[in-house]
Amino acid sequence: MIDWFHENGLLLGLALLDGLAYAALVFMVAVGLNLVFGVLRILNVAHGSFYAIGAYAAASLSAFIAAQGLPPWAALPALLVAAALVGALLGPPIEALLLRRIYSGEPVIQLLVTFALFMILEDAQKLIWGVQPVSNDGAMRLLGTVDVPFAGDVIPFTAYQLFLLPAVALATLAGLAWFLRRTLTGRVIVAVTTDREAATAMGIDAKRVFLLTFTAGAMLAALGGALASPTTALVPGIGAQTIVLSFAVIATAGLGRIEGAALTALLIGLGRSVAVYFAPELEVVMPYIIMVAVLLVRPQGLFGAAEARRI
Repeated sequence: MIDWFHENGLLLGLALLDGLAYAALVFMVAVGLNLVFGVLRILNVAHGSFYAIGAYAAASLSAFIAAQGLPPWAALPALLVAAALVGALLGPPIEALLLRRIYSGEPVIQLLVTFALFMILEDAQKLIWGVQPVSNDGAMRLLGTVDVPFAGDVIPFTAYQLFLLPAVALATLAGLAWFLRRTLTGRVIVAVTTDREAATAMGIDAKRVFLLTFTAGAMLAALGGALASPTTALVPGIGAQTIVLSFAVIATAGLGRIEGAALTALLIGLGRSVAVYFAPELEVVMPYIIMVAVLLVRPQGLFGAAEARRI
């Protein structure tokens, strides 16, 4: 075991660092999806499109900043601006004009409608940005690299992925927990999540809560994409990959569990990253192996609670 650790120590260190950065991105998308489902009771397949559009918008805005000769540090706030714009421009009209009409419909209809919306948004991405890879790593190059000591050696790793991505994910987790538990609006959202009928009977404007929640979820997904844009080339299909992985995270954690989604994203991110370095043939399926293993033991998820059936 000691010999193996010495021989593969650097690879293990890289796997852990990559897994931490990847988990932060997955969490940003999964927590938004979890929030939307908890309130609206809709599994929004189009959530992955918000991630992809946020990534493309951030890359385009960063490229515009560079072309205009603006200070390089402007690429960092551009990520937040792009995510906010995508969420604000797409979230409210989609919720008000489309989803609001199907809240009382069958789950199958809801799934088909959001899948159709996902396909429309996928084609819209191709019309706007084309099918060639799009990339802009200005924000990542701005922060440079750091040497991380590990196994008696050092691993050069980008500061953007090592510090910024986990910091934003932790800030999002802490901010959401505080908002939902310490603010009046947050408690209203929790009330609607717990019992929509009772909350409406008490005078809570459910439509306003739905609009606010869906927009916030869209912004979180777009922020995940914006943060991912400096780290990879953007190609058609990234939204589909992300939404499927996000479903795996929230199913493993248990629906409606924000802190659980963070820990599960970390577990799945590390599992996938370790597979990349030590068993590449399992890279794609590793998150789903973890999900199936958990659900076989705890069908309600790691942090979910079994609910009594209403009859």
